[in-house]
Formats: sequence, C-alpha cells, structure tokens
Amino acid sequence: MIIALAGGVGGAKLANGLAQLCDPADLLIAINIGDDFSHLGLHISPDLDSVMYRLAGLNDTERGWGLANESWRFMEALQRLGGPDWFNLGDQDLATHIERTRLLNSGVALSEATTHLSRALGIRHHIAPVSDDPVRTIVKTAGDDLPFQDYFVRLQCAPSVSGFAFEGADQAELLPDLRDALSDSRLAAIVICPSNPYVSIEPMLAIPALRRILENRSVPCVAVSPIIGGDTVKGPAAKMMRELGAAPSSTAVAAYYEGLIDGLVIDAVDEKEATKIKAMGVAPFVTTTLMKSDADERALADAVLSFAAGLCK
Repeated sequence: MIIALAGGVGGAKLANGLAQLCDPADLLIAINIGDDFSHLGLHISPDLDSVMYRLAGLNDTERGWGLANESWRFMEALQRLGGPDWFNLGDQDLATHIERTRLLNSGVALSEATTHLSRALGIRHHIAPVSDDPVRTIVKTAGDDLPFQDYFVRLQCAPSVSGFAFEGADQAELLPDLRDALSDSRLAAIVICPSNPYVSIEPMLAIPALRRILENRSVPCVAVSPIIGGDTVKGPAAKMMRELGAAPSSTAVAAYYEGLIDGLVIDAVDEKEATKIKAMGVAPFVTTTLMKSDADERALADAVLSFAAGLCK
C-alpha cells in the first residue's frame, strides 16, 4: 500500500501517475483541505477537485485548474447582476460544487461526498480529504491576515507573506481511513507530492495526529521537490520562500521537511544540491521531475516508488 499526500496541480499530476501504477486497493490519496471555502453558498474544495478531475482525465491542461472544454455562461450572468465574480466557476465545475454542497447539507461527510463524486466520474482509486473536520489556511501578510482564496485568487498572490495559520488543525481528527492505512501492515511508503510545502502540505501536517505518525514512521517517507531550477512550474511556492527568507531550492524543501522524510526526489537541473541534501540526513534522488504528459507522470511515479523501495527506515 502507498499513501500519497497531495494538493494543487503538481500533486494532482503525481497522484495520477501513482494511480496508473497502483491497484485501487493499494493507493490512498489524502488531499489538502486548507484551500476549502464557502462561496455563493457553495462548499468549494479546489485541491480535492484538482486531483479528482486529473484522475478522471477531465482536467484543463492549459489553465492547470478546472475542467476541459468548460463554458462560462453562469459567470457572465453573475457579472451582469453585479455579483462577486473574482472566483471563476465554470458551468460544468459548478455542478460539482452544487452536488457536494447538497450532500454536505444532507448530513454526508466530506469524505463520503468525495467518494460519491469520484465514483460518478469513473474513478476507482481512493481520493479522500485528510480530515472530515474543517481546516482553513490563513495567509499572514504585512497588512491583513487573509483567507487563502482571497490571497491566492482575489489578490493574485500579490501581498508579501510573513507566515501562515491553519484554523481548526489543532482540533481536527485524522480521517479514519487514512489513520487505518498509516498503521496497515501492508503500507510500503508515504509519498509527499510536489505540492507547495507551505499551503498544500503544511495544512495536513498541522493536524497533530498526522505529524506525530510521520515523526514516528516505520516505513520510508519520500517527498518530491516542487522547485526546479530555483522556481516553481506553477504557483507561489518560490515567491513565498523568498519572502520568508529562504532561497527557493530543493535544499530548502529538504530543510522544511526535516524529521519527516527519508528521501527527496529532485530534478536533474538541481543535481548540484544533492550533496547538501545528503549532508542533512536526507537521501537525494535525481531524475526528471517536470511532468508534461501522462507518460511523464507515470515515469516520475515509477521513479519515486523505486526510490522509496530502496530506502529502509
């Protein structure tokens, strides 16, 4: 069994690669819920949807988010009415949020709603929120403390970041399926996908039970660096690193996950960092981490699983 921790576009890509290699019974993809928020009366789960749409083969590869072949008639009508139009909801995507909200309002847990939506889209692998309890990322800036979507979408990541808070994480219970998988005798490795460490992975690690389990793990935990050549393919991770006083690098990623990982997969362009990473007590593995196709996702997933299999805790 493999457990993957994922969020964002990079996480969705590697999750899809892992799903190409692992039987449904042997893979659990636990997903960040710190980005979740309520908008227009709907429960929006951006990271859950990114992973779900990617595994269903329905994601928009050009924009990097949402559904392919999307239309925007709802947003056009909302704009005419003077409604809040800063967060785009495509017509097909809107159906996902409406159905999720309907299920939640009927008393169904977020994990159950996710399973319902995944099965409806033909996904056989287990996609799940890290918790059924709410965890909300707050971005601390020189001005206001901002809910994540206000920072990320409404303000386009413009404010300088000084830190983060994860409301509800201290009280959140780990999803029972994830807790059980982490103690399953079949568990072979834990994979941290190439997601933003601060706002895609840390909201999950802020749940005490998950961090405690990773600190005391008995199987290899391998992360994939989201930094390639000093920058990210997509998203604000590199910008956040600079604003928090760390040079964007795979070495900085290894330092951030200190005590939680046994190995770090880095891109070939950053091979020179391997010596520093090894000196930190983290095994480096150099390969191509840029994923532009299904084949790339599968190849990286295969490399990650082989690397993890070669490590012993």
